[in-house]
This record gives sequence, C-alpha cells and structure tokens, in this order.
Amino acid sequence: MDTEPVTDAGTSMERIDRLCTRVYLGLREHQLAPQDVVELACELLDWGHSWEAVREVVERDPAQVPASEMADLARRILEKTGFDPGFDLAPERLAVLRQALRVVARDLPTAGIDGEPRLVLLEEFTPVSAGIELSDGRLLVGDGGLHACAGDTPAGAVTAVADLIQDDLMKQTWQVWPVCSDHRLGLHAATHQGAAVWWCAGGDEHAAALIGELAYHRRSVH
Repeated sequence: MDTEPVTDAGTSMERIDRLCTRVYLGLREHQLAPQDVVELACELLDWGHSWEAVREVVERDPAQVPASEMADLARRILEKTGFDPGFDLAPERLAVLRQALRVVARDLPTAGIDGEPRLVLLEEFTPVSAGIELSDGRLLVGDGGLHACAGDTPAGAVTAVADLIQDDLMKQTWQVWPVCSDHRLGLHAATHQGAAVWWCAGGDEHAAALIGELAYHRRSVH
C-alpha cells in the first residue's frame, strides 16, 4: 500500500542549520555561493518564513543579483533566523573574551582577589559557553556562562565578563562590589559611549571608572 512521505521536522531543521553554516562561512571567507543562499531561502519559505529578504532571494534571478547585494540579503536572513556561529565557527570570539578578562582582572584586587583568572570552555552547556576560573579554583559561570556572542565587540566583552564576575562574587560573598567612592552605592558593569565602565546610579548617574581602572580611580580620589 502506498503511503504519504513523512516530513521529518528534525531533519529539516538540521538542513536549515547546515545551510546557515555554509552561508555564514561563505560570507566569512568572501566566497559566498549564491545557490546556498537560494537553497536556504527556499527551505525557510517552505517552513512559512516569508521574510522580506527570503522573498527577494526566491523571486529574483541570482545571476542578476550583484555579489554585494546577495551578501547583504544573506546577512539579513541569518540575522532573522537567529543563527549564531558559536566559538567553533568564530574562534576569534575566544580571543576577544580572553583579552576582556585581562582587562577586568586589573580590578579584582579591589575585591581581595589575587592571581590571574582564566577563561574555560563549558563543553557541557548547549550551546557551548565560557566560564571564568579564579586562581583559587573557583569557577564562575553566572546564568549559563558567557555566550559566544559576548565576544563580538571588545567593549561588550569587557562588560559581559565584568558582569558575570560581579554577579557570582556577590552571590558567594554577600558583599557589594565594587562601590562608588562618591555615593557609596554598588556599581554595575555597563557600556557607555562605546566604553566599558563601572556605572553608578547615584546623583545624576555617572561612570565611576573605566572597567580595568578601578584601582587607579580610587587612588586618584583619595
């Protein structure tokens, strides 16, 4: 007896993920294959994702689409799918996070923490994220570690690393750190005007210090 083919949703999602990976690598290596973008758009359209960029790719002749325009459409599609290359496809994110940790580590002595912390991959997490191991062996993971996208920009990486460390230290010690020397309020990590800062909500709100320069700021005001 003839039977209708069964659509395997898992297989289709895996196919979309593979196509996203191919498109991402094509963009990254400046070797984007228009057919990969078309296949991805068609697959997404089959699943009801009729985003503007998807429709444009499907409706146009790829041979008539300039390479720069096809690359822009591909980026828009990847953004809409929420595709994240993680650390495997974008290993430079780890380098950015490691540099960010070196910056934040300059502030740790003000919390009574000596030694150099290190970044560790949390392979047991899905997707793989990163944690921070202090020199005394304590592992700081926050709410699931640092996601790979935290390493997309230097300032964002410093802010994310500082926020994770601050959050876990406060949970472990029940002490507020760091504290604004002017308002005696707890500071929080933030990105302000493109820089990673310790931000104070006191007064008219202000940046108490650049992250990584907390000790210098305290010496300069006392």
